[in-house]
Amino acid sequence: MKQQASYNRIDNDFLNDVIEGLSQNPKTLKPKYFYDNRGAQLFTEICTTPEYYPTRTEIKILNQNAEDIASQIGDNTALIEYGSGALEKIKILLNFLNEPVGLIPVDISEDQLFASAKNLENLYPDLEILPVAADFTKPIPIPGFSHPPKKHVAFFPGSTIGNFEPDLAIQFLEGVTKTIGVDGLLLIGFDLKKDIETLLAAYDDQRGITSSFNKNLLSRINDELGGNFNLDTFEHEARYNENKGRIEMHLKSTTEQTVSINKELFEFLEGETIHTENCYKFTKESFTAMSSKAGLYPVKTWTDDQNLFAVMLLRTTSNL
Repeated sequence: MKQQASYNRIDNDFLNDVIEGLSQNPKTLKPKYFYDNRGAQLFTEICTTPEYYPTRTEIKILNQNAEDIASQIGDNTALIEYGSGALEKIKILLNFLNEPVGLIPVDISEDQLFASAKNLENLYPDLEILPVAADFTKPIPIPGFSHPPKKHVAFFPGSTIGNFEPDLAIQFLEGVTKTIGVDGLLLIGFDLKKDIETLLAAYDDQRGITSSFNKNLLSRINDELGGNFNLDTFEHEARYNENKGRIEMHLKSTTEQTVSINKELFEFLEGETIHTENCYKFTKESFTAMSSKAGLYPVKTWTDDQNLFAVMLLRTTSNL
């Protein structure tokens, strides 16, 4: 396994993004900063809660349809997984794919990335694995493999595409289209629209793990940027914005207070929130319409029997 260098300067970006986000009205923070080592661990715990259906439903879809998905993808492919995390879902596909050339896992959580890639290398010793520690929401160089593949296949599970604003989602997909090239493929998971009670419960579990995950963003600011957030004076809040078709996560100040970060002061009113994440929900039709704007067109879609979640395979056009 070749370790690729980290291409982004997270500390400087983190500081600038925090100052910019908290200077806005309403205040915001970018969700990509959830995923330090502690955040990655907490998200793994969230995925095991009974309320959080997306992960187990997507895994069920992949398990039930892996052979069909592999046949649609074909042989001798190069895989690129965005936001690869613990690399658990890609294993489902690797067990059915015919002679894949290699895998490029891309993730911002560097320690988890290299540990997971090493574990995967032990399971698939003939697979060339080239991990890239980077912020995949920005253009990143994709390393080449020792043996040229027939095609490139991007894998983007977990409904992470729902965290992007619609115009930025299209921009990201356009970048994927350029990366995978002519007749390339994208296998992507996205969450489907459903009843509000199910959605809200998924983002506000009874054990409070999602609350800890959300507040960990403030802990990161304290630890890495010299902030003085009092976590006891902020509470996790999940909302469903029906007009925009999205779940919103917020951190609500329970009192009037002033927070200092790197000598910058930020005033909070009682009840004021920091908007930390959006999770857009789709129909198959709305996702297809959005993807077509990035030059991607559906090949086949797989869903669960309750229509909670979808996994779609898309292909680029032949005239990029």
